[in-house]
Amino acid sequence: MRTDIDPRNLIGRKAFDVNGAKIGTIDEVYLDDATGVPEWAAVRTGLFSRDAFVPLGPSELLDGTLHVPFDRALIKDAPDFGVGRHLSPEQELQLYHHYGLDTAPPPKAPDHDFGPLAPPEETRSTPGP
Repeated sequence: MRTDIDPRNLIGRKAFDVNGAKIGTIDEVYLDDATGVPEWAAVRTGLFSRDAFVPLGPSELLDGTLHVPFDRALIKDAPDFGVGRHLSPEQELQLYHHYGLDTAPPPKAPDHDFGPLAPPEETRSTPGP
């Protein structure tokens, strides 16, 4: 999803699944703690007035509506953590697993080999006369 969209402008918009079926209306948007980028949306499904969390990363905003690339049944079965509270890292991980999204940490920076370390000062030998 584009990161230049103001998350407040998502609230109140309709959300649709991969097949074009209406999921519901966006109630809240959750930002990534580290980057401030919109990461999750809570969508009021209308089913017992429950909100379902949907990932914004793979979703698209088209013609003023959010299109989520997952089936409505999968979305409605997403873990329910309630709205209005901060999502913990463990809860986010559960959501990532539910949607089958990659949660692998970024690759480590390459380890550079700068050669052997110099021996400590007292063990160095000095050339003789």
